[in-house]
Amino acid sequence: MTNITNTPAQHFPTGTVLGYPRIGRNRELKRALEQYWRGDSSLDALEAVHAEVRQARRNALADAGFARDDASIPEDASTYDHVLDTLLAVGAVPERFADAIGEEPLTLDDAFLLARGDATHPALEMTKWFDTNYHYLVPEISPSTPFRYANRDRARQVTEAGAAGFNTRPTIVGPVTFLALAKAADGVPADFAPLQRLDDLLPVYVEWLADLAEAGAQWVQLDESALVSQVLGIDERTLSDAALHAYSVLSNAPQRPALFVSTAYATLPDTAFNALELAGVDAIGFDLVRGSVPAPARASNVPLVAGVIDGHNIWRGDLDAAFAKLESLQQSGANVHASTSTSLFHVPHTLADETEALSPQLRSWLAFADEKARQIATLAAGLAQGRDAIAAELDAATTALEDRRSADGVHLPSVAERVAQVTDADLQREPFAVREAAQSASLNLPVLPTTTIGSFPQTPTIRRARRDFVRGDIDRAAYEEFLRDEVREVITLQHNIGLDVLVHGEPERNDMVQYFAENLEGFATTANGWVQSYGSRCTRPSILWGDVERTAPITVPWSQYAQSLSDAPVKGMLTGPVTILAWSFVRDDQPLEQTANQVALALRDEVRDLEAAGIRIIQVDEPALRELLPLERDRHDDYLRWSVNAFRLATAGVAIETQIHTHLCYSEFGEIIAAIDGLDADVTSIEAARSRMEVIEDLADHDYPRGVGPGVWDIHSPRVPDSAEIAGLLEAATDLIPANRLWVNPDCGLKTRGYEETTASLQHLVAATLAAREALQQAAARDAAQTVPDAAPAVAAGA
Repeated sequence: MTNITNTPAQHFPTGTVLGYPRIGRNRELKRALEQYWRGDSSLDALEAVHAEVRQARRNALADAGFARDDASIPEDASTYDHVLDTLLAVGAVPERFADAIGEEPLTLDDAFLLARGDATHPALEMTKWFDTNYHYLVPEISPSTPFRYANRDRARQVTEAGAAGFNTRPTIVGPVTFLALAKAADGVPADFAPLQRLDDLLPVYVEWLADLAEAGAQWVQLDESALVSQVLGIDERTLSDAALHAYSVLSNAPQRPALFVSTAYATLPDTAFNALELAGVDAIGFDLVRGSVPAPARASNVPLVAGVIDGHNIWRGDLDAAFAKLESLQQSGANVHASTSTSLFHVPHTLADETEALSPQLRSWLAFADEKARQIATLAAGLAQGRDAIAAELDAATTALEDRRSADGVHLPSVAERVAQVTDADLQREPFAVREAAQSASLNLPVLPTTTIGSFPQTPTIRRARRDFVRGDIDRAAYEEFLRDEVREVITLQHNIGLDVLVHGEPERNDMVQYFAENLEGFATTANGWVQSYGSRCTRPSILWGDVERTAPITVPWSQYAQSLSDAPVKGMLTGPVTILAWSFVRDDQPLEQTANQVALALRDEVRDLEAAGIRIIQVDEPALRELLPLERDRHDDYLRWSVNAFRLATAGVAIETQIHTHLCYSEFGEIIAAIDGLDADVTSIEAARSRMEVIEDLADHDYPRGVGPGVWDIHSPRVPDSAEIAGLLEAATDLIPANRLWVNPDCGLKTRGYEETTASLQHLVAATLAAREALQQAAARDAAQTVPDAAPAVAAGA
């Protein structure tokens, strides 16, 4: 393949990608991180593995067609999280960590403390990166948070690349986005917002840019995707004004690389484009997959980096249409460059590792990171040499797209007919008051009932047994006997701890979405299609390529077996339709609403079969409900309508005695409280521990009328909360939510935790709950006693 070439360094490369997968083609970085955290390797060993992963990434992009010397290859590696990297670089350590993190240059161990916490320092909050399933660490900023240039890792990586023969483009989070995504630290004035600290932060960025230039960087990429978002609680004008001010300062820095400001995930507003142009940035990038061309861009002299290849999904796509977008801009006189719409860290490394997992036909429809990079190389060649130079590649992509449209299973008339027959009546249950009375009588649970979210630890023994079964080393009978033993042990453990509502632990499930994908028509799964979720945690999204239907029960036998082991209620556990869409690579050839309703109808059949099997509580998880909320406000109502309706379609077909639960996690929920209410679940468990019960205020302000379980244990950190800490969170919850509506549970499933910490944390959870129940009984007794003296005179007078 011909390399992308470039004129002198001040010119932006003709084609580039905004970023690349960071965990290693075989998850080398994940394994190295976890070995280090276990104490099985040294920091030097971890850093050596990461250096190898970084060099492999550079080589992969060079092999895809990018030149080594023109800044077309991004330097965006991260050991844990790119927002955390930025926090370290600018020294923005929250004051609550001041006793543990000093003034010396900040290190990886400091980063891990912030990300994972310890016995006395709860970790930084996590939330979703825009409308994706990636979790970033949320900076905590106060009026006095110190800023200083405190970590040179990105500059060292540029130097490292130079020594290996690469002139790479360092990629960092821009100052406006860093502050816009931050949260105000606890205890700050009510009118304080992190963006107010922009002037204090900019001198650190000036120093950072100088260091990157000294390291040899000719271009630097600053991600300012906050400029496209309308869901951050910051208006467009404020963000644009902040960008104008910030980049006026950075453009006039005495020593700096050329500034490429990239945006992604939605349309860059005209006001923001104008601000960046006026500020004097050297190139502006925008997303043409999820967004459109800013109007002033067509008359601009600034290099336009047009994101025409989808970095957020895995379809090969319409290469001819992508090139037509570039041609249209080019014909208007713009200085056009081709790029992916987003960083490629949202997709797996390469299709080359999927030789057996996917059919040849399906493979021909797909493009992972390496394949998308080659697509950009093709488009760049077309920009430089004309359409005829890439005609064969355009035709091949068009042929694959036509094959996909007509392939068996992509459209099933029976599925379309069933979706068309859905009516409003299919979305309705009896009023909650009627359901609540029936469920209370049926379940007979104590006040503050305790439960978990669903999964229990996926131990090495479980993973080994699953691997042996897949390889054929053990037969199905032996594997299922192993799983029954695991379920029996989990049920016994929960009995011994004293939980009120049990789960079967999900040992048969590799992933909460993939498990359903493997049992529904219209899905395919990959062998090595891993993407980073957060830190060392990776997921393997399934590919939803065709119409969806269920041909047999999926979870019923395991739930029924678990219930046979206990007189306590055992929850049936399902993943909701929106989350299955959000955590899969979903088809892009029909509206999401139509696909969501197909999945919902398959789940509706499963819910009814669970109920028929005697399961009295059924949890349908929707942790991604907030995640898919569009960044543009004018699209919110439509999205919330169909996503809420899909959940109700999946869950509304049961009797009033059957209690429907749902679970939500790791997003800012204030904007969608009405939608959460609209789900009409009998009980909603929700992440709350890491954010220290912030969501409870939103629920209380909304006067949320049904059961709620705010998480009291942050399971995304290895620290074990003691009973006093959990009691404090319960007290905060009961101050705002009536105790008869509250459930007590962890933030999320326990799949990623170990049994030692799980057992201890659940014991503390139960102990804190028992103490809270005792306190409620004592308070009720005091209240009752105080009413007696008031009643006695009335009785005497009546006598």
